[in-house]
Order: sequence, then C-alpha cells, then structure tokens
Amino acid sequence: MTAISRRMLAGLLGAAAFALTSAAAPPAGAQVKSLELIAPANPGGGWDQTARAMQTALQQAGLAASVQVQNIAGAGGTVGLAQFVTSKKRRGDAILVAGQTLQGAIITHKSPVTLNDITPVARLVGEYEILFVPANSPIKSLGDLLAKLKSDPGSVSWGGGSIASTDHIVAGLIAKAVGVDPARINYIAHSGGGEALGAILGGHVTVGIGGYGEYQSLTTDGKARVLAITSEQRLPGVDIPTLREQGVDVAFFNWRGLMAPPGIRDADLKVLTDAVARMVASPAWKETMAKRKWTDLYQPAGEFAAFIKEDRAKMEGVLTDLGLAK
Repeated sequence: MTAISRRMLAGLLGAAAFALTSAAAPPAGAQVKSLELIAPANPGGGWDQTARAMQTALQQAGLAASVQVQNIAGAGGTVGLAQFVTSKKRRGDAILVAGQTLQGAIITHKSPVTLNDITPVARLVGEYEILFVPANSPIKSLGDLLAKLKSDPGSVSWGGGSIASTDHIVAGLIAKAVGVDPARINYIAHSGGGEALGAILGGHVTVGIGGYGEYQSLTTDGKARVLAITSEQRLPGVDIPTLREQGVDVAFFNWRGLMAPPGIRDADLKVLTDAVARMVASPAWKETMAKRKWTDLYQPAGEFAAFIKEDRAKMEGVLTDLGLAK
C-alpha cells in the first residue's frame, strides 16, 4: 500500500468515525435568539430572583443570545398573568415565571384568566419558608410568638407576599395547628420581596414569612432572628429548627415553574423547552441552585401540566379550610 493510499484510508476512517459520533450525539437544539422573562411581582421576590437567575444561566450556557426580565406586579401575580395572555399570545419569545402563590391568587381573586389559559414549559424549583423577626424584636423564639398569637391573634401581624400567597398560607396553617382560627390572623400583604423585607426589618410587622433562598442572608448578617423553617426536617448545614421539632405540625413546600403564551407554535415551544432542559443541566444553574438553597423540582412540560391540575385542586382545599376561598 502506497503512502498516498494509506493517507486516503486514514481520512476515510476519520470521516466515518465522525459521522457515527455525530449520528449518536443528541442534537444541540436551536439557540433562543431573544427571550423576555416576565416576573409577575416587584423586584426582590422569588419570581424575580428565579427570572434573573435564568437570565444569567441561559446566557452563560450560550442557550439564548438576549434575555430581558420584566416585572409586572399586582394582585398576587394575576395582573402580570392577564397581560401575558393578552400581549404575548402565539409568541415564542416570552416566558412567565409562575408558582404556587399565583395559583392561590387566581383562586382567591376569582381571576377569569388561569394557568389553564397558558402553556406549561417546565416546573423548576421548590423552596421552604422561614419565619423571622428583626434582631431587636422582643420576640426571641417561636414559643414567644405563639404565646402572643394565642393570647391575642390580632396583635401578631404577619408580613409576607400577596393575599393567598404561600406566606399567607403558612401563617394560616400555623394558626390552625395551634388552635387559633386562621380567619383571625392579621396578615399584611406586600407585592414583592423587597417591599416585604423593608416592612419586616423596619418593625412595621411582628414577624416575617418568606422563602429561605430569598432571605437566607438574614441567617448570617445579624439583621434578623430566624425562628423556624417549614421543612419536614432540618436541612443539611442549615442551623434553623423546623416548626415540627418545636411542636407545630406544619410542613410546607413552595414551587416555581415556567409558562409560555397561549397559542404558541409547537416548533417554538420545543425550542423553549429544550433550552430550559439544557439550562437545568448547566453548571451555572447548578451553582445558582446551591447558592440559593433551592430544591430541584424539574418536570418537563407534560408532567408539569398534570401537576398543575393536581396543585389547583389541593390549593382550593387548603384555601377553603383557611377561609380564604369559598
């Protein structure tokens, strides 16, 4: 065999190997050229944090050329939901960050627009809630808070997100668990995490409730005292006692997910779902999950659609029990 024929054979074998490898590898998927992430609340809260974390992860992973975040606050997210449905219909370049709080707001506000009117993309993350007070609060423990609550329910003001949010539900569940009528709780609603935090640390409410990942810096910066967390058991590396270990039989888990506009084309939806699936597997997203102490609850579109229906039924039952829905 001549030198030329050996080189030719090597080239042919290399080409064949490349073809086999390419055929076996999964398609990279189309890059999203431009994407708008809608957080239906003011900056600072969980939806906003999720949207901005996605913005960073999608761009760092090269999955989107341009990502913008827009905040549309009001009525527990239902204002943003309604605008999303009317202004983004059939578009393939927009995603709404949704969650359990929005599900609750839809029920309590009797919103004519529901999650059934938009298109599931994926469930993303979950988060436990914490109870906390300013560092200078006379309340030193969960026991102090519960004693005050039982003595005079109206004297305890609970600061958190919107009416029927996960924060509101946790306050109601705690009251019910210790024998206080949930309808008597004094809940002060806020339209975003930043606004709520200002009220809580400013002493305008007795106790704050919010996502652990959202407010985790409070455990180390000395500005607040964390009384409890809603996890079933203590989280690894997190020195916060659970409600259950302090005698309150309540455990609660929030979730956040992504929705596309109504009428989106199948091809556009596939681009979005593929981009999200690849983002979830990216180092940037995994780093954010660890930093924020979020729990991975990823579900692809089909499973997420079934989950939304189950969650709606569960939320209706909980809100009815707490006197927040009829």
